[in-house]
Amino acid sequence: MQRLALDVREHFALSESVEELWAAYRRRMPDLVRCYPGVLSGIAGLRAAGWRVGIVTNGMADNQLGKLHRTGLADAADGYAVSGAEGIRKPETGLFEIAAQRCGASLALGGWMVGDNLVADIE
Repeated sequence: MQRLALDVREHFALSESVEELWAAYRRRMPDLVRCYPGVLSGIAGLRAAGWRVGIVTNGMADNQLGKLHRTGLADAADGYAVSGAEGIRKPETGLFEIAAQRCGASLALGGWMVGDNLVADIE
């Protein structure tokens, strides 16, 4: 991802180093994320209907936790697991098990999963 900072630096002829630009991007990025309309109300509806909702995400802990809290998803879900905080990544089952446990559930009981990456989410 530092390639992005290098490209931005070169394109705009910025004086900051690639490391400085990358660090600034990482600090600010969680504040720029928003949920799509209907996401939080949809999660609330699922929970009101008796579903437990967990979030499992790969990424660095500071960014992913920042995004979860900034968007309200951390409070909307029953539990979550972030790979950077747990030391394991999707598609490893252990990350899903941590989220399920935090939701007061077990993967052994089954459930549904929605994802956006066939390898990391379905494998």
